[in-house]
Amino acid sequence: MRWLRYGPDAALVECESLAEMSAVRAAVVAAGLPDLVEVVPGARTVLIAARPGSTGLAQARELVESADLDATDGGESREITIDVRYDGEDLDLVARTAGVSADEVVELHTGATYTVAFTGFAPGFGYLTGLPEPLRQSRLDTPRTRVPAGSVAIAGEFTGVYPRSSPGGWRLLGHTDAVLFDSRAPRPALLAPGDRVRFRSIR
Repeated sequence: MRWLRYGPDAALVECESLAEMSAVRAAVVAAGLPDLVEVVPGARTVLIAARPGSTGLAQARELVESADLDATDGGESREITIDVRYDGEDLDLVARTAGVSADEVVELHTGATYTVAFTGFAPGFGYLTGLPEPLRQSRLDTPRTRVPAGSVAIAGEFTGVYPRSSPGGWRLLGHTDAVLFDSRAPRPALLAPGDRVRFRSIR
Protein backbone atom coordinates (compact mmCIF):
# COMPACT_ATOMS: atom_id res chain seq x y z
CA MET A 1 0.00 0.00 0.00
CA ARG A 2 1.29 3.46 -0.87
CA TRP A 3 0.02 6.91 0.16
CA LEU A 4 0.42 9.75 -2.32
CA ARG A 5 -0.43 13.37 -1.57
CA TYR A 6 -3.17 14.61 -3.86
CA GLY A 7 -3.06 18.34 -3.30
CA PRO A 8 -2.90 19.98 0.14
CA ASP A 9 -5.92 18.22 1.66
CA ALA A 10 -6.21 14.83 -0.02
CA ALA A 11 -4.30 11.59 -0.48
CA LEU A 12 -4.51 8.76 -2.98
CA VAL A 13 -4.02 5.35 -1.41
CA GLU A 14 -2.63 2.87 -3.93
CA CYS A 15 -3.57 -0.70 -3.01
CA GLU A 16 -2.19 -4.07 -4.02
CA SER A 17 -5.57 -5.59 -4.89
CA LEU A 18 -9.27 -4.97 -5.21
CA ALA A 19 -9.78 -6.70 -1.85
CA GLU A 20 -7.28 -4.39 -0.14
CA MET A 21 -8.94 -1.36 -1.71
CA SER A 22 -12.34 -2.49 -0.42
CA ALA A 23 -10.92 -3.05 3.07
CA VAL A 24 -9.30 0.40 3.16
CA ARG A 25 -12.51 2.07 2.00
CA ALA A 26 -14.60 0.14 4.53
CA ALA A 27 -12.23 0.95 7.41
CA VAL A 28 -12.22 4.68 6.67
CA VAL A 29 -15.98 4.91 6.09
CA ALA A 30 -16.82 2.88 9.20
CA ALA A 31 -14.65 5.14 11.39
CA GLY A 32 -16.78 8.17 10.54
CA LEU A 33 -13.92 10.64 10.95
CA PRO A 34 -15.58 14.06 11.12
CA ASP A 35 -12.92 15.93 9.14
CA LEU A 36 -13.15 13.72 6.05
CA VAL A 37 -15.29 15.15 3.26
CA GLU A 38 -14.99 12.44 0.61
CA VAL A 39 -13.85 8.84 0.19
CA VAL A 40 -13.74 7.72 -3.45
CA PRO A 41 -12.84 4.09 -4.24
CA GLY A 42 -11.40 2.87 -7.54
CA ALA A 43 -10.23 -0.50 -8.80
CA ARG A 44 -6.95 -0.33 -6.87
CA THR A 45 -7.08 3.10 -5.22
CA VAL A 46 -8.94 5.10 -2.58
CA LEU A 47 -9.00 8.89 -2.74
CA ILE A 48 -9.41 10.44 0.72
CA ALA A 49 -10.17 14.16 1.00
CA ALA A 50 -10.21 16.12 4.26
CA ARG A 51 -11.40 19.54 5.35
CA PRO A 52 -8.74 22.19 4.61
CA GLY A 53 -6.41 22.72 7.54
CA SER A 54 -7.72 19.72 9.50
CA THR A 55 -5.92 16.63 10.77
CA GLY A 56 -8.35 14.34 8.93
CA LEU A 57 -5.77 12.86 6.56
CA ALA A 58 -3.34 12.07 9.34
CA GLN A 59 -6.12 10.43 11.33
CA ALA A 60 -7.21 8.37 8.32
CA ARG A 61 -3.67 7.19 7.64
CA GLU A 62 -3.11 6.23 11.28
CA LEU A 63 -6.42 4.38 11.28
CA VAL A 64 -5.68 2.41 8.10
CA GLU A 65 -2.10 1.55 9.04
CA SER A 66 -3.18 0.22 12.45
CA ALA A 67 -6.25 -1.65 11.19
CA ASP A 68 -6.43 -5.39 10.56
CA LEU A 69 -7.58 -5.05 6.96
CA ASP A 70 -8.08 -8.80 6.63
CA ALA A 71 -10.77 -8.59 9.32
CA THR A 72 -12.31 -5.28 8.32
CA ASP A 73 -16.09 -5.34 8.39
CA GLY A 74 -17.79 -3.18 5.81
CA GLY A 75 -20.46 -2.35 8.39
CA GLU A 76 -24.11 -1.89 7.56
CA SER A 77 -24.86 -2.03 3.85
CA ARG A 78 -28.03 -1.91 1.84
CA GLU A 79 -29.30 -5.00 0.06
CA ILE A 80 -30.72 -4.38 -3.39
CA THR A 81 -32.47 -6.84 -5.71
CA ILE A 82 -32.53 -6.12 -9.42
CA ASP A 83 -35.02 -7.93 -11.67
CA VAL A 84 -33.51 -9.07 -14.96
CA ARG A 85 -34.85 -10.55 -18.19
CA TYR A 86 -32.04 -12.85 -19.29
CA ASP A 87 -32.33 -12.32 -23.03
CA GLY A 88 -28.97 -10.66 -23.75
CA GLU A 89 -27.24 -10.82 -27.11
CA ASP A 90 -24.20 -12.56 -25.60
CA LEU A 91 -25.96 -15.07 -23.36
CA ASP A 92 -25.21 -18.01 -25.66
CA LEU A 93 -21.62 -16.82 -26.16
CA VAL A 94 -21.10 -16.67 -22.41
CA ALA A 95 -22.59 -20.16 -22.06
CA ARG A 96 -20.31 -21.61 -24.75
CA THR A 97 -17.24 -19.95 -23.25
CA ALA A 98 -18.12 -21.25 -19.78
CA GLY A 99 -18.96 -24.72 -21.08
CA VAL A 100 -22.46 -24.66 -19.62
CA SER A 101 -26.02 -24.09 -20.84
CA ALA A 102 -27.70 -20.69 -21.04
CA ASP A 103 -29.99 -21.72 -18.18
CA GLU A 104 -26.94 -22.55 -16.07
CA VAL A 105 -25.49 -19.10 -16.81
CA VAL A 106 -28.67 -17.58 -15.41
CA GLU A 107 -28.51 -19.84 -12.35
CA LEU A 108 -24.88 -18.86 -11.73
CA HIS A 109 -25.53 -15.15 -12.16
CA THR A 110 -28.63 -15.10 -9.95
CA GLY A 111 -27.16 -17.46 -7.37
CA ALA A 112 -24.40 -15.12 -6.24
CA THR A 113 -24.46 -12.14 -3.90
CA TYR A 114 -22.46 -9.21 -5.23
CA THR A 115 -20.80 -6.22 -3.60
CA VAL A 116 -20.47 -2.79 -5.21
CA ALA A 117 -16.70 -2.29 -5.10
CA PHE A 118 -16.68 1.14 -6.73
CA THR A 119 -18.55 3.26 -9.25
CA GLY A 120 -17.47 5.03 -12.42
CA PHE A 121 -17.51 4.94 -16.22
CA ALA A 122 -20.93 6.64 -16.21
CA PRO A 123 -23.11 8.11 -13.44
CA GLY A 124 -24.79 5.20 -11.65
CA PHE A 125 -22.55 2.45 -13.03
CA GLY A 126 -21.42 0.13 -10.25
CA TYR A 127 -18.61 -2.40 -10.57
CA LEU A 128 -19.93 -5.46 -8.73
CA THR A 129 -17.62 -8.17 -7.39
CA GLY A 130 -18.55 -11.74 -6.51
CA LEU A 131 -19.00 -13.05 -10.05
CA PRO A 132 -18.81 -16.88 -10.18
CA GLU A 133 -15.58 -18.12 -11.75
CA PRO A 134 -17.13 -19.62 -14.95
CA LEU A 135 -18.62 -16.21 -15.79
CA ARG A 136 -15.32 -14.34 -15.48
CA GLN A 137 -14.80 -13.76 -19.16
CA SER A 138 -12.98 -11.21 -21.26
CA ARG A 139 -14.56 -8.18 -22.88
CA LEU A 140 -15.69 -8.49 -26.48
CA ASP A 141 -12.90 -8.19 -29.05
CA THR A 142 -14.89 -5.42 -30.76
CA PRO A 143 -16.92 -3.14 -28.46
CA ARG A 144 -20.44 -2.18 -29.48
CA THR A 145 -21.02 1.42 -30.48
CA ARG A 146 -24.30 1.38 -28.53
CA VAL A 147 -25.34 -0.69 -25.53
CA PRO A 148 -28.97 -0.08 -24.43
CA ALA A 149 -29.69 1.40 -21.02
CA GLY A 150 -30.45 -1.28 -18.44
CA SER A 151 -28.20 -3.89 -20.04
CA VAL A 152 -26.85 -6.37 -17.49
CA ALA A 153 -23.35 -7.43 -18.43
CA ILE A 154 -20.12 -9.12 -17.36
CA ALA A 155 -16.43 -8.49 -18.02
CA GLY A 156 -13.40 -9.86 -16.21
CA GLU A 157 -14.15 -10.18 -12.50
CA PHE A 158 -17.09 -7.75 -12.60
CA THR A 159 -20.77 -7.64 -13.42
CA GLY A 160 -22.76 -4.44 -13.77
CA VAL A 161 -25.69 -2.61 -15.32
CA TYR A 162 -25.41 0.10 -17.95
CA PRO A 163 -27.35 3.07 -16.52
CA ARG A 164 -27.75 4.74 -19.90
CA SER A 165 -27.16 4.00 -23.55
CA SER A 166 -23.45 4.15 -24.34
CA PRO A 167 -20.66 2.34 -26.17
CA GLY A 168 -19.37 -0.72 -24.37
CA GLY A 169 -17.51 -3.99 -24.69
CA TRP A 170 -18.96 -6.06 -21.85
CA ARG A 171 -20.83 -9.29 -22.60
CA LEU A 172 -24.58 -8.78 -22.35
CA LEU A 173 -26.63 -11.27 -20.32
CA GLY A 174 -29.97 -9.47 -20.21
CA HIS A 175 -31.65 -6.22 -19.28
CA THR A 176 -33.53 -4.59 -16.43
CA ASP A 177 -36.07 -1.81 -16.09
CA ALA A 178 -34.47 -0.63 -12.83
CA VAL A 179 -33.42 3.02 -12.86
CA LEU A 180 -29.73 3.13 -11.99
CA PHE A 181 -29.38 6.91 -12.02
CA ASP A 182 -31.89 9.75 -11.70
CA SER A 183 -30.38 13.21 -11.22
CA ARG A 184 -33.71 14.50 -9.81
CA ALA A 185 -33.96 11.88 -7.06
CA PRO A 186 -32.86 12.60 -3.46
CA ARG A 187 -30.35 9.75 -3.91
CA PRO A 188 -29.48 9.92 -7.64
CA ALA A 189 -27.54 6.64 -7.88
CA LEU A 190 -29.23 3.35 -7.01
CA LEU A 191 -25.92 1.69 -6.18
CA ALA A 192 -23.15 2.88 -3.85
CA PRO A 193 -19.87 1.25 -2.76
CA GLY A 194 -20.48 -1.39 -0.11
CA ASP A 195 -24.04 -2.19 -1.19
CA ARG A 196 -24.98 -5.86 -1.58
CA VAL A 197 -26.76 -6.76 -4.81
CA ARG A 198 -28.72 -9.80 -5.98
CA PHE A 199 -30.12 -10.36 -9.47
CA ARG A 200 -33.52 -12.04 -9.88
CA SER A 201 -34.66 -13.65 -13.12
CA ILE A 202 -38.07 -12.61 -14.42
CA ARG A 203 -39.94 -13.57 -17.56
